[in-house]
Amino acid sequence: MMPEQKAALVSGLTRAAFAMTAAGVRQRHPGASPREQFLRVAVITLGRDLAILAYPDAADVVHV
Repeated sequence: MMPEQKAALVSGLTRAAFAMTAAGVRQRHPGASPREQFLRVAVITLGRDLAILAYPDAADVVHV
């Protein structure tokens, strides 16, 4: 497999994983605003501490 093909495969898998994470957040928190959904995905993907560092308002979502 050529490096470009590997990169495309990894990129596609990453996009699919992100889409599934976002769908799970929307299912578990249907009343959440788009910003809250984004922050919840950030906490899941980046981890609590890094998400709060990158997005200080994520602390409101994880109840620090």
